Amino acid sequence: MTYILASASPRRQELLQRVVPQFEVHPADIDETPIDNEQAHDYVERLARAKAQAIVGINQEAWVIGCDTVVVVDGQILGKPVSTSDAVAMLTALSGRTHQVMTSVVLQQGTDCKQYTEVVEVTFYPLTNSQIMTYIDSGEPCDKAGAYGIQGMGSLFVKGIQGDFYSVVGLPIGQLNQWING
Repeated sequence: MTYILASASPRRQELLQRVVPQFEVHPADIDETPIDNEQAHDYVERLARAKAQAIVGINQEAWVIGCDTVVVVDGQILGKPVSTSDAVAMLTALSGRTHQVMTSVVLQQGTDCKQYTEVVEVTFYPLTNSQIMTYIDSGEPCDKAGAYGIQGMGSLFVKGIQGDFYSVVGLPIGQLNQWING
């Protein structure tokens, strides 16, 4: 059985090894532009499906894992920051508040497709400007939705979490394990 992860994320690769020891990595190149008035839940599910389908189109025999994660605050989707000022704005918006992290995962082989989406509530402590700038200067936020990584130094900002920790990291491995090994 061949498994392909349609993501370049090192965090997803590390997590997937817990479920499937051997897999290939073929990042999907898709347009991630939100559709006008698209809700966050629909957006994250559409991207996860599109990533899986892009690779299934090349390899019908393998089981392809496509996934996407977004951070949502006040109904606004926070993707990966595009600049330092973008990261500052994101972390400022999350400071002292509860937000949602939505991760959708697709497991697809040919036309056989399963999809699961987890919504996790994460609450941040209030952050000072100094904390935000020190964190941004570390470089950690630059490639992460919402400008933080809960598995790294971003964990210092987390007051509480309701839901699956691994979904916040980027891959709901419990659900994926049930599909593959259950």
